[in-house]
Amino acid sequence: MLAPAQRVKGTVLSRSRLRSILRRLSEVSLAVFRLVLIIGISYIILFPILTKLSSSFMARKDLVDQTVKWIPKNFTLDNYRLAVQTLRFPTVFKNSAFLSLLVSILQLCSSTLVGYGLARFDFRGKGLVFGAAIFTLVVPPQMIMVPLYLNWRFFDLYGLIPGKGIRLLGTYWPFVLTSITGTGLRNGLFILVMRQFFRGMPKNLEEAAYVDGASPLMAFFRVMLPGATSAAVVVFLFAFVWQWNDSFLTTLYLDSNFLPVALGNLTRTLARELEMNHPQYFSLIVNAGSLLMITPVLVVYGLLQRYFVESIERTGLVG
Repeated sequence: MLAPAQRVKGTVLSRSRLRSILRRLSEVSLAVFRLVLIIGISYIILFPILTKLSSSFMARKDLVDQTVKWIPKNFTLDNYRLAVQTLRFPTVFKNSAFLSLLVSILQLCSSTLVGYGLARFDFRGKGLVFGAAIFTLVVPPQMIMVPLYLNWRFFDLYGLIPGKGIRLLGTYWPFVLTSITGTGLRNGLFILVMRQFFRGMPKNLEEAAYVDGASPLMAFFRVMLPGATSAAVVVFLFAFVWQWNDSFLTTLYLDSNFLPVALGNLTRTLARELEMNHPQYFSLIVNAGSLLMITPVLVVYGLLQRYFVESIERTGLVG
């Protein structure tokens, strides 16, 4: 017979062991659920890319071969050759890269200045300015397409330029002017990111700079801006990717000598140049062109991945 103290001790140990087992089971179940969720999300994201990658190397014969699903039997690079030739890839790539870099740098400068002003200074109409910046995220550009077109077709700088104004369509000026004034594509989001980041930075840094005789502008450039590198990386990458993939404003302001627009017109261009209409075969070439378009973005992300992840974490901590 066990003594009462021994029975109590055995009961306590059994309950503690049971709780440990239940805790372990819950941790394993959560880990399995997380793994399944990650695999499912990865499948949804990677499946279209893998499909495009596989079909881009298929020959025309593989389209009628019922045994071909993922791995092509007649491996070929003709789809990439036709895509490069039809898209005039070197020209459109150079134009798209220059425009994306120009817009992303200007948007970074404007959103940094506006975000810092909204975060650190109190002035009349501050809430209205911030609300207007956020409101630009709600209004789609398609809704104001006609005013945008007419504004840059007869640009008169609010009546300061006499006559019918200046035609800025077909130039980079619409992108430049909207970017430096903080009204470009997704600029409201970038202003929000920079505002939240600067709000989370300690004010002691600025106060110490003011004590040393620095002006507000000097304190911004020498003290605050170097500490905002992580948020600046996020803004630059987002601005670059959005401009790189933009076809609406590029078509509205410029022409088809840019990668998103040329890729959207690739099927019609192939039908005209090859003098044939074969949608299934054209889809192979379009897939090759799509991979050519996303490859530079993947390369940029691969080179800046470490900085990008750190900037996302840092922005989330102080925002």
